[in-house]
Amino acid sequence: MTIAWIALPFFVGFSIYLLPKLDRYLALGVVIISLGYGLQRIFDPSPFRLDLLDSFGVSLVVDSLSGYFILTNALVGLGVILYCWQSNKTAFFYTQVIILHGSVNSAFICADFISLYVALEVISIAAFLLIAYPRTDRSIWIALRYIFIGNTVMLFYLIGVILVYQANKSFAFAGLDKAPTEALALIFLGLLTKGGIFVSGLWLPMTHSESETPVSALLSGVVVKTGVFPLLRCASLVPAIQPTLQIFAVGTAILGVSYAILEKDTKRMLALSTISQLGFVLCAPSVGGFYALTHGLTKASLFLIAGNLPSRSFRELRQNPIHTPMWIGLVIGSLSISGFPLLAGFGAKVLTLKQLVSWQGIAMNIATVGTAIAYAKLIFLPSQKQQRATEQGKIKSGFWLAMVVLLGGLVAANGFYLEGYTVPSLVKSLIIIAIGWLGYLLIFQKFTLKLPKALEQFDHLIGVMSLMLTLLFWMALV
Repeated sequence: MTIAWIALPFFVGFSIYLLPKLDRYLALGVVIISLGYGLQRIFDPSPFRLDLLDSFGVSLVVDSLSGYFILTNALVGLGVILYCWQSNKTAFFYTQVIILHGSVNSAFICADFISLYVALEVISIAAFLLIAYPRTDRSIWIALRYIFIGNTVMLFYLIGVILVYQANKSFAFAGLDKAPTEALALIFLGLLTKGGIFVSGLWLPMTHSESETPVSALLSGVVVKTGVFPLLRCASLVPAIQPTLQIFAVGTAILGVSYAILEKDTKRMLALSTISQLGFVLCAPSVGGFYALTHGLTKASLFLIAGNLPSRSFRELRQNPIHTPMWIGLVIGSLSISGFPLLAGFGAKVLTLKQLVSWQGIAMNIATVGTAIAYAKLIFLPSQKQQRATEQGKIKSGFWLAMVVLLGGLVAANGFYLEGYTVPSLVKSLIIIAIGWLGYLLIFQKFTLKLPKALEQFDHLIGVMSLMLTLLFWMALV
């Protein structure tokens, strides 16, 4: 069943060219099947393994961790397809969406480095084609920038994989324990960059913010997590690497939220926040799947809403009230990612912070306050009951169906961790949000500091790769 489920998106994706009038229906069917499969794996936590090439360690492992990521991919994919339902997207677009969906699912069940390499390369090609889909000069440049950076770091990754095989005669993740230092550094450089972690992820804000709205939702909601998932899997198999990952997780959370607080553009703020939230996913590998689910649903919904606002500038939005139903969607998503009770983000944050040691807990609580500050910028935007005539034709019914799926998923997923509803957890969450809102209203609302974007320039991104590789070598040796 698992092999058939993995093969289905690729078969359907290419079949769309033969049946172009059924493109969205076929895409919808694929993500619904993934939705059922992901739910099954969450509620049936017993893991199972499929050995494809025994002597080479090429295998697939499906467990509850995979289930959470697969469910995230299915719900975000469902939301994006419903959002695009009444648009003029061609069969080519739906083909790439489904191929991307299938390859992302493949990455979430890989248990060896060579299968993961194949999955990540297919993801890069499909994402490249989706980013370049509008065929404007800007979109083509952003797509080329994305695939060049991805292919460069995957060359480093592949060299590390070869070193793992030389040491173990196997490509399995567990072989990282006996692999040389060079292998650890090279593989980590590839995965940290693909996953948007720390300064290796500074390619992410421009890519996610400048892509088309549904593509931004896919990239930020699920695609970027294909680099984080293998790190979580490796941490569970090789505990010795977990301290290194925790350092990067904390640095990522602080770096991303620091930039997000000061950002003046809505889509760039959401993209920078994604960097920060990936730090939360990575800092507690045992519960990273649940946090990834809540973040994927939240970020996809917020990107879809941001793409339908009258402006991307926070300054202009404060002067032009938003239609109330859309503002409510902004508030629900922002409250969830801030850790407000009754939404899945609350349970995810409580569960994650409980797994941390003291020094991590202090840093991550600071990052949580920063998240509340960043999303207060959305919550405190003005609203109005009457929708402007210029916006009425722009927003289709598919948008509201997508919001029902994504925001409804946040409410439903809240049931995965009801044990977090204790008085201390509730009080702590509300205090953190209150501090964040006060900080925004009293200090950051009037802040006019402009952030430098030099590190996001293409040539600087390549230079940062060299610095990160040096840092990883040193950390691995230590």
